[in-house]
Amino acid sequence: MHPVNHILLTTLNARYAHASLGLRYLRANLGALRSRSAIREFIIGQKSEDIAEQILAEQPSVVGLGVYIWNVDECTQLVRLLKRLQPDLIVVLGGPEVSYESGESEICQWADYVISGWGDISFADLCVQIFEGAKPESKFILGIQPPLESLQRPYDEYTDEDVAKRYVYVEASRGCPFKCEFCLSALDKTAWPFPLDAFLDDISRLYQRGVRQFKFVDRTFNLKIDTSIRILQFFLDKLEQSPEDPLFVHFELVPDHLPERLREWITRFPAGTLQFEIGIQTFDPEVQQRISRRQKNELARANLEWLRQHTQAHLHVDLIAGLPGETVDMFARGFDQLVALRPHEIQFGILKRLRGAPIARHSTEFDLRFNPAPPYNILSTRDIDFSTMQRLSRFARYWDIIANSGRFTLSLPLLLGDTPFASFLAFSDWLYQLTGKSHAFAPERLARLLHQYIEQCRPQQLAVFDAALQADHSAGGARGPLDFEAKPAGTRQNAAGATPKRQRRHLRQPGDPAAAQSG
Repeated sequence: MHPVNHILLTTLNARYAHASLGLRYLRANLGALRSRSAIREFIIGQKSEDIAEQILAEQPSVVGLGVYIWNVDECTQLVRLLKRLQPDLIVVLGGPEVSYESGESEICQWADYVISGWGDISFADLCVQIFEGAKPESKFILGIQPPLESLQRPYDEYTDEDVAKRYVYVEASRGCPFKCEFCLSALDKTAWPFPLDAFLDDISRLYQRGVRQFKFVDRTFNLKIDTSIRILQFFLDKLEQSPEDPLFVHFELVPDHLPERLREWITRFPAGTLQFEIGIQTFDPEVQQRISRRQKNELARANLEWLRQHTQAHLHVDLIAGLPGETVDMFARGFDQLVALRPHEIQFGILKRLRGAPIARHSTEFDLRFNPAPPYNILSTRDIDFSTMQRLSRFARYWDIIANSGRFTLSLPLLLGDTPFASFLAFSDWLYQLTGKSHAFAPERLARLLHQYIEQCRPQQLAVFDAALQADHSAGGARGPLDFEAKPAGTRQNAAGATPKRQRRHLRQPGDPAAAQSG
């Protein structure tokens, strides 16, 4: 039997490995209602009917649904189904996608209540009112921001299955003091730290339970250096106590704030244990000023160079294309500067108009035209037309599967040469014209396509390039060399003639006359 007044907390994650920290905060802070609640997470791509079936099988009275830019379409379909199947089910929405401009969102029209902003205690208060029969005054509820020390922390809500199979997200602080207009954190007043001793106790218990990958969601891990050092010391102590038991810790760093005290601690970590996500976004000072981004570029470049030369941290650095007033040539200059600093990964992002983000104020002056559907990506600007933006989007995808994959570490520099952006854009255009797609490339096929491109467009480099490709292929664990023999264009090898594979399998059915004849 399911408990009376059951509360089901749910969302659709991008992947199974992503465990929702927000749902765990909500459950931890339900107070007396916690024992009547449960967390059930799903994955985008699952059939909405199957998700609805599983939710309704638990007979909840209230469903709390976390809505984000990556799942809003499927969440909308889910809520429509739930309300059609069980109209008296109370659906409460929360999350960044419904916290701003919620009156314009279809999903909010289907829901009973929408909590904007902080939901940690506001969701619990709403549930109490619902179960006591006290109807809230409004469908739209502004979340109350409590002192962080008053919150029940969420880490005991991670199950043993979470610990064994999923990423564990933690946060030592919440909010952001910076006002970058493309980000919802621009609406924060500052960053608020959680009590540090209690937080270290929390992650110590997670470590004791077997967690070895910690992903910090803090926007500004290195904002307060004393705090940063104490957290680094915690993990370094674990490594020194059990050097045979590796750790992986992910932090987001402010690029122009890396004082000597923090540097000294970072150098102590062995390879494979630290990852820094570093937002550069743009190197152009005028664009930075326009979008309210404070960044000392020379210091940021020097810090990236130092991290690459003197530490073993993995560097994942972000750039954004499509910012107001930034041309392709301006973006290309910044991209080439970043490539020269040799981060391990460059996350080439396309600007998105998050609901509520101040970037929208530039739409008229710079003719920013965003996709009206999620993920609200920029389609064109005053300075970049739609066709060119499409080329940049394909560049971003190809860059991720080739450069960021780590599979082509020797051949990539040869492809990029002295003009990384222009060289890769030329390859990107060629690849799309040849294949007509930007995803679902097997690694070996990518290697053959790279060979084919060099053979056609830079034949003088072919011998050196193929040697690098073969070395990359071997370094990836392949048993044999790459075969660069190209199949003639427009032909297909099929031992059974024109019969498709699925139909061909039926020819092998026992008792089939054709199978007997062929056997």
